[in-house]
Amino acid sequence: MDKTIFLWVVEHRVGWLDPMFVALSVVGYFGLVWIALAAMLAYLTQRSIRFSVALTAACVWSADVISLGLKAAAHRPRPFETIPRADPLLGGATIGQSMPSGHAATSFAGAVALTYLFPRSAPYVFLLAVAIAFSRVYVGVHYPSDVLAGAALGACVGLVVVLVVRLRRPTSGARRRSEGAPKTG
Repeated sequence: MDKTIFLWVVEHRVGWLDPMFVALSVVGYFGLVWIALAAMLAYLTQRSIRFSVALTAACVWSADVISLGLKAAAHRPRPFETIPRADPLLGGATIGQSMPSGHAATSFAGAVALTYLFPRSAPYVFLLAVAIAFSRVYVGVHYPSDVLAGAALGACVGLVVVLVVRLRRPTSGARRRSEGAPKTG
């Protein structure tokens, strides 16, 4: 099924869309687009740029490192290495194993982080994450299951990092007792 869907996508490419999907794939390298978006959105909303960038980078790069480890363990060859009709649009620029997609992992981790930081951005950042993830199948360097596994991994990593941050940060509604206040009880 994975190979069938992959081949259908590759064989139904639309020539004028090729540059857009190649660009989406290139933009997704190293997750830098998500860190740049965090800085830009923080600046535009007058929030802490440092915190926004740090949280997003932690999500994105954690997902990337974990995906690299899983790639080494899964040792799945890329479609263009096993399917003669794959015709990759980015073959020379892609190295390493196929499962999971690092682009999908970093994209979904970045989308989760940006949704936490800027909730109103959710539809846009997830649309970008889906587009970057799909671009990896479109350009012929990942199977659909690689992308789905990467997306799930990235979303989980993003949620864990956000949860840890939420548990460690005091909420604005939490009362702080003055150091000089008498102890009760």
